[in-house]
Amino acid sequence: MTLLFRRERGRLPAGTAYIAGRTIREGGVVVFPTETVYGMGADALNSAAVKRIFEIKGRPLDNPVIVHVCSRGQVEQLARDVPAMGRILMERFWPGPLTLVLRKGPAVPAPVTAGLDTVSVRMPDNRTALSLIRQARTPIAAPSANISGRPSITSFEEAVGELDGLVDVIIDGGSSRIGVESTVLDLTSGVPSILRPGGVTAEQLREIMPGLTIHPAAEGFTVYRGKAPSPGMKYRHYAPVHSRVLLFESQPGLEEAMIAKWRQISRSGRTAAFLVTDETEIHTGTVVRLGSRERPEEIARRLFSSLRQLDRSGVDYILAEGIGEEGIGLAVMNRLRRSAGKARGRSPAHRKESGSSP
Repeated sequence: MTLLFRRERGRLPAGTAYIAGRTIREGGVVVFPTETVYGMGADALNSAAVKRIFEIKGRPLDNPVIVHVCSRGQVEQLARDVPAMGRILMERFWPGPLTLVLRKGPAVPAPVTAGLDTVSVRMPDNRTALSLIRQARTPIAAPSANISGRPSITSFEEAVGELDGLVDVIIDGGSSRIGVESTVLDLTSGVPSILRPGGVTAEQLREIMPGLTIHPAAEGFTVYRGKAPSPGMKYRHYAPVHSRVLLFESQPGLEEAMIAKWRQISRSGRTAAFLVTDETEIHTGTVVRLGSRERPEEIARRLFSSLRQLDRSGVDYILAEGIGEEGIGLAVMNRLRRSAGKARGRSPAHRKESGSSP
């Protein structure tokens, strides 16, 4: 049985954080809101509790999880030799959607890091999440709160629909403010590298680190071979359960190409729906709009919930429009490409970026 904490008049019941924190301390699993997506959390220093997360999600054991903290002191519990740049980034972007990959300390159990010598750490920018970590009195290991491979969850209703009866507690935090996961930045190699794009953009990071690189897997075209140092690099992610995503990247004649595909699918006796921006002139069939190309943050916030909405509708295909990769657009395209199964295997290598656009 799952204990549900629902908000009433915008407030959570008294004692929510205390009860959920005690659940974490006792080895339980709690689904909680963050500013990015909902997380599925357990005591990061309790190996058995972390393994429960993998079992509930059906997550491969070689896929590391991110550890959430509420203070710099907790970082010292988890990591060793934190570089000076790491402290600068914490000062600038924490709390917030930036995960730092650091050298692992001895207290971190192997399941958290998938056996790697690195640990991924962030401080969420969400009062409920921070209160939960404080009440738990331990860092919380928390991948996204969804069955592995599916679109991430960005609302309490989605969390209950997918995870009620599988976890111990689900906390209502409304809709996620950002809607895509955190940026993962590797600080353990010679040059800082984005392993997964997210809520902190490459442009923001380059203001501090002009030599920043972007790993090929971050674009969503490639998968990592070997032990991946970050979530979201190795396996297919963000895919609807019933519907197949067909991605149309920006090109002349985009609307005509999408409508032609819709007609072809319809003639075959199958169904399709469009997932497009406000500016795209498509008014045929079922159309779900993500928002304006001029407001990519809005598109990011709506992406996962829109994929889930269309998947629930039972359509065979989702014809999705791509957007520009500037700013948070890179994170959106990473998710869309992986949702559509665009990633193909390549040997892990870093690609140096130049200019202001990744």
